[in-house]
Amino acid sequence: MRHKVSVIGAGNVGATCAQYILENKLADVVLVDKVEGLPQGKALDMMAAGPSRGFDADIKGSNDYADTADSDIVVITAGLARQPGMSREDLLAKNVAIVKSVTEDVSKRSPKSIIIVVTNPLDVMSYLAWKISGFKSNKVIGMAGVLDSARFRCFLAKELKVSAGDIQAMVLGGHGDSMVPLARFCTVAGVPVTELLSKEKLDKIIERTKNAGAEVVAHLKTGSAYYSPAASVVEMVECILKDKKRLLPASAYLNGEYGLKDLYIGVPVILGASGVEKVLELPLTAEEKKLLGDSASVVSSNIKSLNL
Repeated sequence: MRHKVSVIGAGNVGATCAQYILENKLADVVLVDKVEGLPQGKALDMMAAGPSRGFDADIKGSNDYADTADSDIVVITAGLARQPGMSREDLLAKNVAIVKSVTEDVSKRSPKSIIIVVTNPLDVMSYLAWKISGFKSNKVIGMAGVLDSARFRCFLAKELKVSAGDIQAMVLGGHGDSMVPLARFCTVAGVPVTELLSKEKLDKIIERTKNAGAEVVAHLKTGSAYYSPAASVVEMVECILKDKKRLLPASAYLNGEYGLKDLYIGVPVILGASGVEKVLELPLTAEEKKLLGDSASVVSSNIKSLNL
């Protein structure tokens, strides 16, 4: 029996996520959206791509959450996208109701699933999904660090003119302007990037990484990134379904780790079949601790505004 992944939201992120899952032959997919015809049309189009792209996995488009029953993983992408000049925090009030409703529906139909949250502001929405679902915290994960680290790696690869596949990077903190890219934990085939680039160049790349989402929004005018977020989700989906136990940065619940409690924020985790199997505590410098603490304060403030 094949695995089952339900993707909630048939917009650009959700549809691309479904496509990548199919093309990587990871699972059958249910694509759900409230707009009649949208998930059905996209699912039919993707299904017809199977013979050419070499996948046999099934995809079903639906407006009914009943079709998501017994999913192994539920990916929540539903919500409003950022517009130019809009911060992730600006989306908070608009997306709370959407994520709350979606989580209520999927958690009761797939009580053994793992939930991956993509909707922004991501760390706050992950906390909300955890609270509403009643799941153990390791079963609700936010997709953030994988994407932020991928952007960091991409920009470093362009600057160094090397393969991004040889670059390992780690980004902590909230998914937003307060994220904390850690240059000293970044390597190129084992060589510390601090040995290869000046502090000035590294600082510029770090700043671009922090603002990469806004850079895409500024270009698109009427939408936000979707290829890279979807790819990052699928990297996490593969880790879980194949129990790969990879060390990846993700938004996870902290209960004392890094001196932080009762919030979701980006940290290194071991990701496997049971979700977050371990939070790895890196030895941070005083400056890095302060930056992570500042980022956590932003997230905590937004979480408190939920009044859960």
